[in-house]
Amino acid sequence: MMSDVQDNAIRLRDSDNVAVLKKTIKAGATVNCEGVALDCRQLIPAGHKIALTSLSDGQALIKYGQTIGFAKGSIQAGDHVHTQNVVMGDFGRDYEFCADYHAVEMVPDGQRRTFMGYERENGRVGTRNYIAVISSVNCSASVSKYVAEHFRNEAFARKYPNIDGVIAVTHKSGCSLLPSEPLKMLQRVLAGMARHANIGGYVMIGLGCEVNQISHLIRDQKLDADTPGGAAPVSLNIQALGGVRKTTEAGIKAVGEILDRVNAHQRSAQSIDKLLLAMNCGGSDGNSGITANPALGYASDQLVRQGATSVLAETTEIYGGEHLLTRRAVSESVGQKLVDLIHWWEDHVKLYDASIDNNPSYGNKEGGLTTIYEKSLGAIAKAGQSPLAEVYRYAEPIKAKGLCFMDTPGNDPVSMTGLVSGGCTIGTFTTGRGSVYGCKPSPCIKIATNSPLYNWMEDDMDINAGTILDGSETVEEVGRRIFEKILSVAGGEKTKSELSGMGDEEFAPWMIGPVL
Repeated sequence: MMSDVQDNAIRLRDSDNVAVLKKTIKAGATVNCEGVALDCRQLIPAGHKIALTSLSDGQALIKYGQTIGFAKGSIQAGDHVHTQNVVMGDFGRDYEFCADYHAVEMVPDGQRRTFMGYERENGRVGTRNYIAVISSVNCSASVSKYVAEHFRNEAFARKYPNIDGVIAVTHKSGCSLLPSEPLKMLQRVLAGMARHANIGGYVMIGLGCEVNQISHLIRDQKLDADTPGGAAPVSLNIQALGGVRKTTEAGIKAVGEILDRVNAHQRSAQSIDKLLLAMNCGGSDGNSGITANPALGYASDQLVRQGATSVLAETTEIYGGEHLLTRRAVSESVGQKLVDLIHWWEDHVKLYDASIDNNPSYGNKEGGLTTIYEKSLGAIAKAGQSPLAEVYRYAEPIKAKGLCFMDTPGNDPVSMTGLVSGGCTIGTFTTGRGSVYGCKPSPCIKIATNSPLYNWMEDDMDINAGTILDGSETVEEVGRRIFEKILSVAGGEKTKSELSGMGDEEFAPWMIGPVL
């Protein structure tokens, strides 16, 4: 449990043999933690770990009540515990499917919250109302941008107040792909954007000779049966139309023909169970698993209790802690899906002479995270305590209610692209180092793990979870603020990233396999 607010270090569980510092402590200064006073043996930065007891070589380091690594040599009480004296190692993880499953106590229908959203013809509900110009291949990316840029002006905004904008959905792939999972994955991503609840209409633009043919995309993903407004998908071909200028003109005309229809959509009161929340973390630090992530986990649990969907991702950043999710899976088959993903990743990285456990980035380590196990245990806190309802492949359409998991890399833009393409209509992003991520067409709420970061980057951070460290709020209180912010942003409130114009360049589909 958290220590008294007068302490300058936090031990998260009674069994932990390390604590996390609330502020930077100089060598020789006293560290107080739950009534125990330690002499700090080296300067230790805020968010980093201090040894609470002496540890022998190879002894397990315990944080969150779980193994995060092993001592490299002897460690004395009061030592800085980090990359210089910690190593990875294998340890047993009991997946014990469903052992910790507990049914959710649902909020009765009549007491559930609502938000102001855009109801679509197919029954989905959006939090934004965009028009998308979707490239089938990188070769048509510039033309797609030219079309979208034509509609970025004040006159357009005044004439079509219910349209959030025209966005170009571009990427670096689409050709030289293997006609198997690499192509199928890209098609899932692009189809997910086309049918996304935050997209009121779209136009597709291709070059003409690419592997990812638009006609095949429409056929294989059945887009002709799921197009906004009931019209056939509009697709343009640069080679068939006679080049860049002619295709740009045709694209502008095609978008112009759907403006009135898209603008006719208006917000109306919608049940909270229509929300699909994406949860990501990036630029994490030693505070992430103490403040922002567990607070987001509380908000996620509240959404689940109200019938909504909350989706965790980043398979490489639950590694070492996946057993905490399999133990609360709703069924053995759901738990096994997650274990299979872990094994796939272990095999996948071996193809590149790498290992999955070397994941924390430079910024993560600077912020106090030492191993992937430690990072994963903090990241999983975003999932709260709800049962694991379903596991999805990258960009697979999300249909289940409750807490779900999607297979994505830990890379922020790639992970969020998969979540949004899977149908998430709003995103949350916790950060301890200062990620400025934005993501059109889904708004993204940024949650700072510490007050210095929030104060330094207030123009980019939506919520300060550092108040938990400061002692002015509890995890539950910050979680309630996150929950209310999710509903407010879903109903139209602009996020900091939206106000600064972020989100046009962050679309980044996962590219696996060789480029032929």
